[in-house]
Amino acid sequence: MSIWWSLHLRREAASVPLARRLLLGTMETAGVDPDVSYELSVALTEACANAVEHGGAGGSRGPGGAPSEAYRVTAYLDGETCRIEVADSGPGFPGCAVPAVPSDEAEHGRGMRLIEELADHVQFGNRSGLGGAVVSFDKILKWRDSPSLLLA
Repeated sequence: MSIWWSLHLRREAASVPLARRLLLGTMETAGVDPDVSYELSVALTEACANAVEHGGAGGSRGPGGAPSEAYRVTAYLDGETCRIEVADSGPGFPGCAVPAVPSDEAEHGRGMRLIEELADHVQFGNRSGLGGAVVSFDKILKWRDSPSLLLA
């Protein structure tokens, strides 16, 4: 089975649960194990929250030259793998590197570590030529015994 979708979302807090619900609904319909779906949805939530908080000012420009107020989420379920990509228009990662492991008292940076723990493979990078950060991660899928595909 192969399913993919892409969303262009405003950099607003309300967009984060929208992306999460769409991912969970897609995975439930495809018959993905609920534990795997949950882990990927938490990782997606962290990546989207980072795009909302850090993904503007300094990157690519929207209509009229104003900083872009949107970010993009793309999800691919292909065969046994789910790949998710979140791209924003912010300043990107300095030197294309992920910050050092945060301390227990740190208020920022733990979300990226959580994504690394929940996914099988993670890449943090910058959009070439356009400005902005890209967080992509994938996970091997497990399936429920009986998929709930809706065949109409």
